[in-house]
Amino acid sequence: MATQTLNNERAYPERAHSTSASSRLTRWLPISMLLIAAVLLIASISMPYWGMVLNAPQYPGGLEMRVFVNHMTGDEDPRLDEVREIDGLNHYIGMKSLYDAAQLEQAISVPGIIVMAVALVVTAFFRRRWVWLLAVPALVFPVVFLGDLAFWLNYYGQNLDPYAPLSSAIGPFTPTILGEGIIGQFSTTAYVSPGWIMATVASVLVLGALLLRGFEHRRSRQER
Repeated sequence: MATQTLNNERAYPERAHSTSASSRLTRWLPISMLLIAAVLLIASISMPYWGMVLNAPQYPGGLEMRVFVNHMTGDEDPRLDEVREIDGLNHYIGMKSLYDAAQLEQAISVPGIIVMAVALVVTAFFRRRWVWLLAVPALVFPVVFLGDLAFWLNYYGQNLDPYAPLSSAIGPFTPTILGEGIIGQFSTTAYVSPGWIMATVASVLVLGALLLRGFEHRRSRQER
């Protein structure tokens, strides 16, 4: 088989060169994709992942809440703590404080993202049989984030204090995770933010890298 391959390379040098170039591409492209994904994950820590604007009659410009992986902020207006204002409005309908939500997730998010990024670097340079499993957390992270967010929104909306001042006016509900929503006399607009988009791009890069690795592995086995 080796002699036949050598003879083919001598007979068709251009084809052999093309195959060699393709082999180098399928080897180094996944590495580059995984490293870029790791950088995107680290960079996403400093960006909001999700946001919501609450439109209320007493707030003409609306109240904005931006959710990072480890904290929440408003739109950085020093004159108004918008998260606290939203929290105050939620109190009247019996919703729990936003500051009590997802405390475990917020505590482990930054170390977890760093670990995922390091795992991608390891996956990039080590080609053991099962090393691709290290990339799975980064692959599913954007979906897990939205799933966890949806859980907390549903939990807060469905577990209202029945003795709140406006409990008779607004019953249990599920806040909208994406798009437009209505809560009593208020309207909301929810959307994903740059941090989540960066994590999603990283996830797509990881998927592409793993598929290329699988293609390269199958081709190398066929050539043996």
